[in-house]
Amino acid sequence: MFLAEVVSRIAAELALFAGVGFLLFAINDLAVDLIYFARSIWRSLTVYTRYPRAFASYFVFNKDPGLIAVLVPAWDESAVIASMLKATLKRLDYDHYRIFVGYYRNDPATAAAVASVSDPRVEAVEVPADGPTTKADCLNHLYDALIAYETANDCEAKAVVLHDAEDIVHRFELRIFDALIGRAAVVQLPVLPLPDPHSRWISGHYCDEFAEAHVKELVVREAIGAAIPLAGVGCAIERRALCRLAALQDGRPFAGASMTEDYEVGLRLGSLGLKTMFVRIPAQPGERAIVASRGPFPATLGSAVRQKARWLGGIALAGWDRLGWSGGLGERWMRMRDRRGPLAALLLLSAYGAALLWSQLWLAEALGAPIKARLSPGLITLLTVNGWLLAWRVLMRAAFTTTAYGWTEGLLSVPRLVVGNVIAMLAAARAVSLHLGGGAKRWDKTRHIFPAELPQ
Repeated sequence: MFLAEVVSRIAAELALFAGVGFLLFAINDLAVDLIYFARSIWRSLTVYTRYPRAFASYFVFNKDPGLIAVLVPAWDESAVIASMLKATLKRLDYDHYRIFVGYYRNDPATAAAVASVSDPRVEAVEVPADGPTTKADCLNHLYDALIAYETANDCEAKAVVLHDAEDIVHRFELRIFDALIGRAAVVQLPVLPLPDPHSRWISGHYCDEFAEAHVKELVVREAIGAAIPLAGVGCAIERRALCRLAALQDGRPFAGASMTEDYEVGLRLGSLGLKTMFVRIPAQPGERAIVASRGPFPATLGSAVRQKARWLGGIALAGWDRLGWSGGLGERWMRMRDRRGPLAALLLLSAYGAALLWSQLWLAEALGAPIKARLSPGLITLLTVNGWLLAWRVLMRAAFTTTAYGWTEGLLSVPRLVVGNVIAMLAAARAVSLHLGGGAKRWDKTRHIFPAELPQ
Protein backbone atom coordinates (compact mmCIF):
# COMPACT_ATOMS: atom_id res chain seq x y z
CA MET A 1 0.00 0.00 0.00
CA PHE A 2 2.83 2.39 0.87
CA LEU A 3 4.56 1.58 -2.42
CA ALA A 4 1.37 2.34 -4.34
CA GLU A 5 1.10 5.74 -2.63
CA VAL A 6 4.70 6.55 -3.51
CA VAL A 7 4.18 5.54 -7.14
CA SER A 8 0.94 7.54 -7.30
CA ARG A 9 2.71 10.59 -5.88
CA ILE A 10 5.58 10.32 -8.36
CA ALA A 11 3.10 9.99 -11.24
CA ALA A 12 1.20 13.07 -10.04
CA GLU A 13 4.37 15.17 -9.80
CA LEU A 14 5.49 14.08 -13.26
CA ALA A 15 2.04 14.87 -14.66
CA LEU A 16 2.00 18.29 -12.98
CA PHE A 17 5.43 19.16 -14.36
CA ALA A 18 4.48 18.01 -17.86
CA GLY A 19 1.02 19.58 -17.67
CA VAL A 20 2.25 23.05 -16.73
CA GLY A 21 5.00 22.88 -19.36
CA PHE A 22 2.63 21.74 -22.09
CA LEU A 23 0.15 24.45 -21.13
CA LEU A 24 2.79 27.15 -21.61
CA PHE A 25 3.91 25.59 -24.89
CA ALA A 26 0.31 25.34 -26.10
CA ILE A 27 -0.40 29.00 -25.34
CA ASN A 28 2.80 29.87 -27.22
CA ASP A 29 1.70 27.80 -30.22
CA LEU A 30 -1.80 29.26 -30.06
CA ALA A 31 -0.34 32.76 -30.32
CA VAL A 32 1.45 31.71 -33.53
CA ASP A 33 -1.82 30.30 -34.90
CA LEU A 34 -3.72 33.50 -34.13
CA ILE A 35 -1.09 35.69 -35.81
CA TYR A 36 -1.07 33.45 -38.88
CA PHE A 37 -4.85 33.43 -39.32
CA ALA A 38 -5.19 37.14 -38.54
CA ARG A 39 -2.55 37.91 -41.16
CA SER A 40 -4.22 35.62 -43.71
CA ILE A 41 -7.61 37.27 -43.20
CA TRP A 42 -6.11 40.76 -43.36
CA ARG A 43 -4.29 39.99 -46.62
CA SER A 44 -7.43 38.47 -48.12
CA LEU A 45 -9.38 41.63 -47.33
CA THR A 46 -6.78 44.27 -48.19
CA VAL A 47 -4.19 42.83 -50.58
CA TYR A 48 -5.81 40.15 -52.73
CA THR A 49 -8.87 42.34 -53.36
CA ARG A 50 -6.63 45.04 -54.90
CA TYR A 51 -3.93 42.99 -56.61
CA PRO A 52 -4.08 39.71 -58.52
CA ARG A 53 -2.36 36.72 -56.97
CA ALA A 54 1.20 36.18 -58.14
CA PHE A 55 2.45 33.00 -59.76
CA ALA A 56 6.04 31.94 -60.31
CA SER A 57 5.43 31.47 -64.02
CA TYR A 58 4.66 35.21 -64.25
CA PHE A 59 8.18 36.15 -63.19
CA VAL A 60 9.91 37.26 -66.35
CA PHE A 61 13.62 37.34 -66.94
CA ASN A 62 15.38 40.59 -66.24
CA LYS A 63 16.95 42.21 -69.30
CA ASP A 64 20.28 41.36 -67.76
CA PRO A 65 19.74 38.24 -65.56
CA GLY A 66 22.33 37.95 -62.84
CA LEU A 67 24.79 35.11 -62.44
CA ILE A 68 23.57 32.74 -59.75
CA ALA A 69 26.01 30.38 -58.06
CA VAL A 70 24.51 27.15 -56.70
CA LEU A 71 26.66 25.57 -53.98
CA VAL A 72 26.28 21.82 -53.45
CA PRO A 73 28.49 20.31 -50.73
CA ALA A 74 28.96 16.55 -51.07
CA TRP A 75 30.54 13.85 -48.99
CA ASP A 76 30.02 10.18 -49.93
CA GLU A 77 27.24 11.09 -52.37
CA SER A 78 28.25 8.97 -55.37
CA ALA A 79 24.83 7.28 -55.32
CA VAL A 80 22.87 10.50 -55.92
CA ILE A 81 25.02 13.42 -57.06
CA ALA A 82 25.12 12.60 -60.78
CA SER A 83 21.35 12.10 -60.94
CA MET A 84 20.75 15.29 -59.01
CA LEU A 85 23.01 17.34 -61.28
CA LYS A 86 21.51 15.95 -64.48
CA ALA A 87 17.97 16.55 -63.25
CA THR A 88 18.79 20.09 -62.12
CA LEU A 89 20.47 21.01 -65.41
CA LYS A 90 17.47 19.69 -67.31
CA ARG A 91 14.78 21.25 -65.13
CA LEU A 92 16.00 24.78 -64.43
CA ASP A 93 14.21 27.48 -66.40
CA TYR A 94 17.13 29.90 -66.20
CA ASP A 95 20.27 30.37 -68.24
CA HIS A 96 22.89 32.27 -66.26
CA TYR A 97 24.08 30.02 -63.45
CA ARG A 98 26.91 27.78 -62.32
CA ILE A 99 26.73 24.80 -59.99
CA PHE A 100 29.75 24.44 -57.70
CA VAL A 101 30.00 20.91 -56.31
CA GLY A 102 32.39 20.24 -53.45
CA TYR A 103 33.92 16.79 -52.95
CA TYR A 104 36.79 15.51 -50.78
CA ARG A 105 40.13 14.23 -51.97
CA ASN A 106 39.56 10.88 -50.21
CA ASP A 107 36.18 10.37 -51.89
CA PRO A 108 37.02 9.24 -55.44
CA ALA A 109 33.58 7.72 -56.02
CA THR A 110 31.85 11.08 -55.59
CA ALA A 111 34.52 12.78 -57.69
CA ALA A 112 33.93 10.28 -60.51
CA ALA A 113 30.16 10.74 -60.28
CA VAL A 114 30.52 14.52 -60.59
CA ALA A 115 32.96 14.14 -63.48
CA SER A 116 30.45 11.92 -65.31
CA VAL A 117 28.20 14.95 -65.74
CA SER A 118 29.88 16.66 -68.64
CA ASP A 119 28.43 20.16 -68.66
CA PRO A 120 30.23 23.53 -68.60
CA ARG A 121 27.76 24.82 -66.01
CA VAL A 122 29.09 22.36 -63.42
CA GLU A 123 32.24 23.35 -61.54
CA ALA A 124 33.82 20.45 -59.62
CA VAL A 125 35.69 21.66 -56.54
CA GLU A 126 38.02 19.38 -54.60
CA VAL A 127 38.29 20.07 -50.89
CA PRO A 128 42.03 19.66 -50.10
CA ALA A 129 41.41 17.62 -46.97
CA ASP A 130 40.30 14.16 -46.02
CA GLY A 131 36.57 14.14 -45.40
CA PRO A 132 34.31 14.50 -43.84
CA THR A 133 35.03 17.80 -42.15
CA THR A 134 31.87 19.83 -41.56
CA LYS A 135 29.31 20.85 -44.14
CA ALA A 136 30.14 24.47 -43.33
CA ASP A 137 33.82 23.85 -44.05
CA CYS A 138 32.92 22.35 -47.43
CA LEU A 139 30.71 25.36 -48.19
CA ASN A 140 33.57 27.72 -47.33
CA HIS A 141 35.78 25.95 -49.88
CA LEU A 142 33.01 26.35 -52.44
CA TYR A 143 32.83 30.04 -51.57
CA ASP A 144 36.58 30.31 -52.25
CA ALA A 145 36.04 28.55 -55.59
CA LEU A 146 33.32 31.07 -56.45
CA ILE A 147 35.70 33.95 -55.75
CA ALA A 148 38.31 32.33 -58.00
CA TYR A 149 35.70 31.88 -60.75
CA GLU A 150 34.58 35.51 -60.48
CA THR A 151 38.15 36.72 -60.64
CA ALA A 152 39.04 34.55 -63.65
CA ASN A 153 35.91 35.57 -65.57
CA ASP A 154 35.73 39.21 -64.46
CA CYS A 155 32.19 38.85 -63.14
CA GLU A 156 30.25 38.91 -59.90
CA ALA A 157 27.46 36.57 -58.88
CA LYS A 158 24.16 38.15 -57.99
CA ALA A 159 23.22 35.47 -55.47
CA VAL A 160 24.49 32.29 -53.88
CA VAL A 161 21.98 29.43 -53.66
CA LEU A 162 22.34 26.45 -51.32
CA HIS A 163 21.28 22.89 -52.11
CA ASP A 164 22.04 19.36 -50.97
CA ALA A 165 23.16 16.47 -53.15
CA GLU A 166 19.75 14.77 -53.07
CA ASP A 167 17.54 17.81 -53.74
CA ILE A 168 14.95 18.12 -56.47
CA VAL A 169 15.24 21.72 -57.62
CA HIS A 170 12.10 23.44 -58.91
CA ARG A 171 12.33 24.71 -62.47
CA PHE A 172 11.26 28.28 -61.52
CA GLU A 173 13.53 28.58 -58.49
CA LEU A 174 16.36 30.64 -59.95
CA ARG A 175 13.90 32.85 -61.81
CA ILE A 176 12.33 33.79 -58.46
CA PHE A 177 15.69 34.39 -56.83
CA ASP A 178 16.82 36.64 -59.68
CA ALA A 179 13.67 38.72 -59.34
CA LEU A 180 13.67 39.05 -55.55
CA ILE A 181 17.32 39.21 -54.51
CA GLY A 182 17.92 42.90 -54.11
CA ARG A 183 14.62 43.41 -52.36
CA ALA A 184 15.99 41.14 -49.64
CA ALA A 185 19.41 39.81 -48.69
CA VAL A 186 17.97 36.34 -48.09
CA VAL A 187 15.13 34.52 -49.85
CA GLN A 188 13.96 31.16 -48.50
CA LEU A 189 11.54 28.94 -50.40
CA PRO A 190 9.47 26.23 -48.69
CA VAL A 191 11.02 22.81 -48.15
CA LEU A 192 8.62 19.90 -48.66
CA PRO A 193 9.91 16.38 -47.99
CA LEU A 194 8.91 13.71 -50.48
CA PRO A 195 6.56 11.08 -49.02
CA ASP A 196 8.27 7.69 -48.88
CA PRO A 197 5.80 4.82 -49.49
CA HIS A 198 8.22 2.46 -47.76
CA SER A 199 8.51 4.63 -44.64
CA ARG A 200 5.10 6.16 -43.99
CA TRP A 201 5.84 6.65 -40.27
CA ILE A 202 9.50 7.68 -39.91
CA SER A 203 9.98 9.58 -43.16
CA GLY A 204 6.34 10.64 -43.17
CA HIS A 205 6.57 12.59 -39.92
CA TYR A 206 8.96 15.02 -41.65
CA CYS A 207 6.16 15.83 -44.10
CA ASP A 208 3.92 16.81 -41.19
CA GLU A 209 6.52 18.95 -39.45
CA PHE A 210 7.70 20.81 -42.55
CA ALA A 211 4.15 21.35 -43.80
CA GLU A 212 3.34 23.25 -40.60
CA ALA A 213 6.72 24.98 -40.24
CA HIS A 214 7.03 26.10 -43.87
CA VAL A 215 3.40 27.05 -44.35
CA LYS A 216 2.72 28.77 -41.02
CA GLU A 217 5.79 29.22 -38.80
CA LEU A 218 8.04 31.06 -41.26
CA VAL A 219 5.17 33.27 -42.36
CA VAL A 220 4.66 34.34 -38.75
CA ARG A 221 8.38 34.91 -38.23
CA GLU A 222 8.45 37.31 -41.14
CA ALA A 223 5.23 39.02 -40.03
CA ILE A 224 6.61 39.87 -36.57
CA GLY A 225 9.95 41.09 -37.91
CA ALA A 226 12.09 38.11 -36.88
CA ALA A 227 14.88 36.91 -39.16
CA ILE A 228 14.21 33.89 -41.38
CA PRO A 229 16.59 31.02 -40.57
CA LEU A 230 17.83 29.25 -43.68
CA ALA A 231 16.93 25.61 -44.21
CA GLY A 232 20.16 24.92 -46.10
CA VAL A 233 18.29 24.14 -49.31
CA GLY A 234 16.04 26.18 -51.59
CA CYS A 235 17.49 29.44 -50.30
CA ALA A 236 19.39 32.32 -51.88
CA ILE A 237 21.78 34.80 -50.28
CA GLU A 238 22.69 38.08 -51.93
CA ARG A 239 26.34 37.89 -53.01
CA ARG A 240 27.40 41.14 -51.35
CA ALA A 241 25.57 40.26 -48.14
CA LEU A 242 27.49 36.99 -48.02
CA CYS A 243 30.71 38.91 -48.64
CA ARG A 244 29.84 41.19 -45.75
CA LEU A 245 29.30 38.19 -43.48
CA ALA A 246 32.61 36.68 -44.63
CA ALA A 247 34.41 39.92 -43.77
CA LEU A 248 33.21 39.58 -40.19
CA GLN A 249 34.43 35.97 -39.92
CA ASP A 250 37.97 35.92 -41.32
CA GLY A 251 36.77 35.38 -44.88
CA ARG A 252 34.58 32.42 -43.97
CA PRO A 253 30.86 33.20 -44.38
CA PHE A 254 29.80 29.82 -42.99
CA ALA A 255 30.65 28.99 -39.37
CA GLY A 256 33.06 26.08 -39.87
CA ALA A 257 32.52 24.56 -36.42
CA SER A 258 28.72 24.69 -36.60
CA MET A 259 26.47 21.76 -37.44
CA THR A 260 23.64 24.16 -38.38
CA GLU A 261 25.55 26.74 -40.39
CA ASP A 262 22.55 27.46 -42.62
CA TYR A 263 20.32 28.34 -39.67
CA GLU A 264 23.00 30.68 -38.33
CA VAL A 265 23.53 32.50 -41.64
CA GLY A 266 19.92 33.68 -41.76
CA LEU A 267 19.97 34.94 -38.18
CA ARG A 268 23.38 36.59 -38.50
CA LEU A 269 22.35 38.47 -41.63
CA GLY A 270 19.12 39.50 -39.94
CA SER A 271 21.09 40.81 -36.96
CA LEU A 272 23.04 43.04 -39.38
CA GLY A 273 19.79 44.77 -40.24
CA LEU A 274 19.41 43.05 -43.62
CA LYS A 275 15.98 41.95 -44.82
CA THR A 276 15.21 38.23 -44.89
CA MET A 277 12.25 36.97 -46.89
CA PHE A 278 10.16 33.78 -46.98
CA VAL A 279 8.42 33.24 -50.33
CA ARG A 280 5.60 30.76 -50.74
CA ILE A 281 4.18 31.12 -54.24
CA PRO A 282 2.16 28.83 -56.55
CA ALA A 283 4.01 27.66 -59.64
CA GLN A 284 1.32 28.63 -62.16
CA PRO A 285 -2.44 29.16 -62.43
CA GLY A 286 -4.61 26.08 -62.16
CA GLU A 287 -2.07 24.14 -60.06
CA ARG A 288 -2.00 23.57 -56.31
CA ALA A 289 1.75 22.96 -56.38
CA ILE A 290 3.97 25.67 -54.97
CA VAL A 291 7.58 26.40 -55.82
CA ALA A 292 9.52 24.45 -53.22
CA SER A 293 12.65 22.42 -52.71
CA ARG A 294 11.75 18.74 -52.56
CA GLY A 295 13.78 15.75 -51.50
CA PRO A 296 13.79 12.47 -49.59
CA PHE A 297 14.28 12.48 -45.83
CA PRO A 298 15.59 9.76 -43.47
CA ALA A 299 13.50 6.61 -43.58
CA THR A 300 14.89 4.71 -40.57
CA LEU A 301 14.72 5.44 -36.86
CA GLY A 302 18.48 5.62 -36.42
CA SER A 303 19.06 8.03 -39.30
CA ALA A 304 16.16 10.26 -38.21
CA VAL A 305 17.49 10.42 -34.64
CA ARG A 306 20.99 11.32 -35.84
CA GLN A 307 19.71 14.04 -38.13
CA LYS A 308 17.40 15.58 -35.55
CA ALA A 309 20.07 15.37 -32.87
CA ARG A 310 22.33 17.39 -35.17
CA TRP A 311 19.62 20.00 -35.67
CA LEU A 312 18.72 20.09 -32.00
CA GLY A 313 22.31 20.33 -30.83
CA GLY A 314 23.19 23.01 -33.35
CA ILE A 315 20.13 25.19 -32.76
CA ALA A 316 19.06 24.68 -29.16
CA LEU A 317 22.40 23.98 -27.46
CA ALA A 318 25.38 25.23 -29.48
CA GLY A 319 23.19 27.92 -31.05
CA TRP A 320 22.42 29.34 -27.62
CA ASP A 321 26.15 29.67 -26.97
CA ARG A 322 27.05 30.94 -30.45
CA LEU A 323 24.20 33.36 -31.16
CA GLY A 324 22.94 34.28 -27.72
CA TRP A 325 19.86 36.46 -27.35
CA SER A 326 19.55 39.62 -29.41
CA GLY A 327 17.12 41.60 -31.51
CA GLY A 328 13.62 42.80 -30.76
CA LEU A 329 10.81 41.05 -28.94
CA GLY A 330 9.75 39.05 -31.99
CA GLU A 331 13.28 37.83 -32.65
CA ARG A 332 13.78 36.76 -29.05
CA TRP A 333 10.41 35.00 -29.03
CA MET A 334 11.33 32.97 -32.11
CA ARG A 335 14.76 32.08 -30.72
CA MET A 336 13.04 30.84 -27.59
CA ARG A 337 10.77 28.65 -29.71
CA ASP A 338 13.76 27.35 -31.67
CA ARG A 339 15.56 26.35 -28.48
CA ARG A 340 12.78 24.64 -26.58
CA GLY A 341 13.49 21.19 -28.05
CA PRO A 342 15.39 19.70 -25.08
CA LEU A 343 12.77 20.95 -22.61
CA ALA A 344 9.97 19.62 -24.84
CA ALA A 345 11.63 16.20 -24.85
CA LEU A 346 11.88 16.27 -21.05
CA LEU A 347 8.19 17.17 -20.78
CA LEU A 348 7.28 14.32 -23.14
CA LEU A 349 9.35 11.87 -21.12
CA SER A 350 7.63 13.02 -17.92
CA ALA A 351 4.17 12.73 -19.48
CA TYR A 352 4.76 9.23 -20.83
CA GLY A 353 6.31 8.22 -17.51
CA ALA A 354 3.27 9.46 -15.57
CA ALA A 355 0.91 7.68 -17.97
CA LEU A 356 2.86 4.44 -17.59
CA LEU A 357 2.86 4.58 -13.78
CA TRP A 358 -0.85 5.38 -13.58
CA SER A 359 -1.70 2.64 -16.04
CA GLN A 360 0.04 0.12 -13.78
CA LEU A 361 -1.79 1.41 -10.69
CA TRP A 362 -5.17 1.34 -12.42
CA LEU A 363 -4.46 -2.15 -13.75
CA ALA A 364 -3.58 -3.36 -10.27
CA GLU A 365 -6.79 -1.77 -8.92
CA ALA A 366 -8.84 -3.44 -11.65
CA LEU A 367 -7.31 -6.78 -10.72
CA GLY A 368 -8.46 -6.38 -7.10
CA ALA A 369 -5.46 -4.85 -5.37
CA PRO A 370 -6.36 -2.57 -2.40
CA ILE A 371 -5.25 0.57 -4.25
CA LYS A 372 -7.08 3.85 -4.76
CA ALA A 373 -5.27 5.77 -7.51
CA ARG A 374 -7.04 9.10 -7.81
CA LEU A 375 -6.17 12.43 -9.42
CA SER A 376 -6.55 15.73 -7.59
CA PRO A 377 -9.26 18.13 -8.88
CA GLY A 378 -6.61 20.70 -9.84
CA LEU A 379 -4.65 18.19 -11.87
CA ILE A 380 -7.81 16.98 -13.57
CA THR A 381 -8.61 20.56 -14.60
CA LEU A 382 -5.07 21.08 -15.92
CA LEU A 383 -5.17 17.84 -17.92
CA THR A 384 -8.62 18.68 -19.31
CA VAL A 385 -7.47 22.09 -20.55
CA ASN A 386 -4.36 20.52 -22.05
CA GLY A 387 -6.50 17.86 -23.67
CA TRP A 388 -8.54 20.48 -25.54
CA LEU A 389 -5.42 22.38 -26.54
CA LEU A 390 -3.87 19.13 -27.75
CA ALA A 391 -6.95 18.47 -29.87
CA TRP A 392 -6.50 21.90 -31.46
CA ARG A 393 -2.81 21.18 -32.05
CA VAL A 394 -3.64 17.85 -33.72
CA LEU A 395 -6.25 19.58 -35.89
CA MET A 396 -3.71 22.20 -36.99
CA ARG A 397 -1.11 19.58 -37.84
CA ALA A 398 -3.63 17.56 -39.85
CA ALA A 399 -4.94 20.66 -41.63
CA PHE A 400 -1.54 21.94 -42.75
CA THR A 401 -0.38 18.46 -43.79
CA THR A 402 -3.59 18.06 -45.81
CA THR A 403 -2.93 21.42 -47.49
CA ALA A 404 0.53 20.29 -48.59
CA TYR A 405 0.01 16.57 -49.25
CA GLY A 406 -3.69 15.72 -49.39
CA TRP A 407 -6.17 14.24 -46.93
CA THR A 408 -4.56 10.77 -46.72
CA GLU A 409 -1.32 12.18 -45.34
CA GLY A 410 -3.35 14.59 -43.23
CA LEU A 411 -5.07 11.70 -41.47
CA LEU A 412 -1.78 9.84 -41.03
CA SER A 413 -0.26 12.91 -39.40
CA VAL A 414 -2.38 12.27 -36.29
CA PRO A 415 -0.84 8.92 -35.24
CA ARG A 416 2.53 10.12 -36.56
CA LEU A 417 2.60 12.64 -33.72
CA VAL A 418 3.55 9.78 -31.42
CA VAL A 419 6.34 8.73 -33.80
CA GLY A 420 7.62 12.31 -33.84
CA ASN A 421 7.56 12.40 -30.03
CA VAL A 422 9.64 9.23 -29.74
CA ILE A 423 12.19 10.52 -32.27
CA ALA A 424 12.31 13.88 -30.46
CA MET A 425 13.08 12.25 -27.11
CA LEU A 426 15.81 10.02 -28.55
CA ALA A 427 17.29 12.90 -30.52
CA ALA A 428 17.35 15.15 -27.45
CA ALA A 429 19.20 12.51 -25.45
CA ARG A 430 21.77 12.12 -28.23
CA ALA A 431 22.13 15.89 -28.70
CA VAL A 432 22.72 16.51 -24.99
CA SER A 433 25.23 13.67 -24.86
CA LEU A 434 27.16 15.05 -27.83
CA HIS A 435 27.03 18.58 -26.44
CA LEU A 436 28.38 17.55 -23.06
CA GLY A 437 31.12 15.67 -24.88
CA GLY A 438 32.22 18.82 -26.67
CA GLY A 439 29.77 18.77 -29.58
CA ALA A 440 29.89 17.08 -32.98
CA LYS A 441 33.18 17.65 -34.79
CA ARG A 442 32.36 16.44 -38.26
CA TRP A 443 29.64 15.96 -40.83
CA ASP A 444 27.31 13.31 -39.38
CA LYS A 445 25.27 12.94 -42.55
CA THR A 446 22.62 10.38 -43.47
CA ARG A 447 22.42 8.13 -46.52
CA HIS A 448 20.51 9.60 -49.43
CA ILE A 449 18.55 8.35 -52.41
CA PHE A 450 17.39 10.16 -55.52
CA PRO A 451 13.86 9.30 -56.72
CA ALA A 452 13.41 7.68 -60.11
CA GLU A 453 10.25 9.71 -60.77
CA LEU A 454 10.45 13.42 -60.14
CA PRO A 455 7.54 15.67 -59.10
CA GLN A 456 6.69 18.69 -61.22
